[in-house]
Amino acid sequence: MGNIVCCACVDTGTVGAIERCGKFSRLAEPGINFLNPLCCEEVAVMMSKRVQQLDVAVETKTRDNVFVTLVVSVQYQVVPESLYDAFYRLTDYSSQIRSYVFDVVRATVPKIILDDVFVTKEEIANDVRDQLSKVMGTFGFEILQALVTDIDPAPRVKDAMNEINAAQRLRQAAFERAEGDKVTRVKAAEAEAEARYLQGLGISRQRQAILNGMKDSVADFSGDLEGVSNKEIMELLLLTQYFDMVKDVGAASKGSTLFMTHSPSAVNKVAAELRGVLTGGIGGGSAGKKPAGQQMQR
Repeated sequence: MGNIVCCACVDTGTVGAIERCGKFSRLAEPGINFLNPLCCEEVAVMMSKRVQQLDVAVETKTRDNVFVTLVVSVQYQVVPESLYDAFYRLTDYSSQIRSYVFDVVRATVPKIILDDVFVTKEEIANDVRDQLSKVMGTFGFEILQALVTDIDPAPRVKDAMNEINAAQRLRQAAFERAEGDKVTRVKAAEAEAEARYLQGLGISRQRQAILNGMKDSVADFSGDLEGVSNKEIMELLLLTQYFDMVKDVGAASKGSTLFMTHSPSAVNKVAAELRGVLTGGIGGGSAGKKPAGQQMQR
């Protein structure tokens, strides 16, 4: 503003109050305003019509006894129709806004715990805006917005929160790894069980086929050869299978197969043992040894 004898210049976006002998006379709009120095007219006070912002830092305590500092940014603007109230009803409107922000924040935050302060900051800002709108509207100010722009706990509290968060994430990671290992083990066990089932099914079918083949062979031999008993035919088939096994073991370049003695002198003994196993007798003795049941009868 510049005062030049009998006129005053008001900047754009600003309004002034012209007083005559200390009494409000009229508003000084942007541009040049003529004054009557004989009547002691002057521009007593100026006020911006732009949107203004007031940042208020409030220290308070949460329900879980943690001290925290909240920064609330209040955006407000003077109401053109209520400029007189804005000029003369409040001595310091900034202090008035600051006081109401302190009152609302310190009445709301102590009801909630620290973690919920971060979640409910929008509700806190809305409470501040609603309360200020009711009060400051009567003084010629419009509250456009209230924002909680910063929540700052004590440094030790922030460090503790970071440690808790890190511990929770590590525990969750360990749980996920354990679950993954569990799934892997379960799937491996299921696969192994399925493989063993299929293997057993294959062995069962193989043995069934062998038994059917041996049965057919015994029937064929019995029909073609006279004077040969089924027992002798079975011994011949067992010896044939034994020699096939020895051949397969010898053909393998690398192996860890444990097999029975195969010298020519032991062929009869091997046949007796195999026959004893199949017929339910004792296979550990020689061919001429009598069963244990007969010895007990004596």
